[in-house]
Amino acid sequence: MALYRVNNQDMIEIQEELFIKEKDMQVLIESNLENLFNLKFVATEFSVENFRLDTVAFDEETQGFIIIEYKKGKLSSVIDQGYAYLNTLLAHKGEFVLSYNEQYPNQVKKIKNIDWSQTRVIFVANDYTNYQYGAINNPDLPIDLVMIKKYKNGLINVETLNKSSSKQSKVDQQIKNETSKKGLSKEIKVYTEDEHVQKGSPEIQELYEEIKEIILSWDSKIIIKPTKLYNSFKLKRNIVDIQVQKNALKIWVNLKYRKLHDFENVARDVSNTGHWGNGDYEITIQDNQNIEYIASLIKQSWRHHKE
Repeated sequence: MALYRVNNQDMIEIQEELFIKEKDMQVLIESNLENLFNLKFVATEFSVENFRLDTVAFDEETQGFIIIEYKKGKLSSVIDQGYAYLNTLLAHKGEFVLSYNEQYPNQVKKIKNIDWSQTRVIFVANDYTNYQYGAINNPDLPIDLVMIKKYKNGLINVETLNKSSSKQSKVDQQIKNETSKKGLSKEIKVYTEDEHVQKGSPEIQELYEEIKEIILSWDSKIIIKPTKLYNSFKLKRNIVDIQVQKNALKIWVNLKYRKLHDFENVARDVSNTGHWGNGDYEITIQDNQNIEYIASLIKQSWRHHKE
């Protein structure tokens, strides 16, 4: 991937600059965790057993801990290292909760309040091998790959590599076979988009695919992040969360109360009501009769969060 600056009609390539030290990459990411990944910083250089974890963060949406590891060069095995970190975290839950409570004394959490099944690892590197690209396509792997590029003139590009649900390649299948032998704690659960979709009737599954196609057509940077309860469509932050039920889709539009222009009043105000998804507006849809209008409501959230 190349980055260009346009001068009149001439495209001038902006030269990439490698990070001199991994620590430079780490400081940059830790200072911008919320903006980049919507995560809360917990600790840096966290020591546990024989490991020193670069960054520990917390995901308020999933209520799970996130380990972030930085690499200046290409990694040898994201699977081995990732599994080691995940198993170590689950063996020392109390230490991680203590660190969170020290960082946020007014938001004290207990071990039972954490969703340990949502623990995951994020690797941040300048580049990855084809084998590592294949690793992220394994739906059973709680590891995300982020690519960071530094350019002259103070430009940075950060990209989370999207997991594909397409047919597995030989590399993907090899990785899946390997990971089944690693013995990752059964406590960790990786949710997939498809397992949520399968909860709906054939008509509801088709309706979900219609809405999905519309949303993804707006922006190539939109990714789908399955959680325990729903599929999230997001940029840096969630645009919309969609829960697939047997006979309906429940949709949460991630806008604050009074920020959604809903002339037909199809969205319900849940700002003062307990609900699962992000945002103050909830929509239930059972067919595609009003799909264009509902998509226009979701699009308002996309416009808000892409700015």
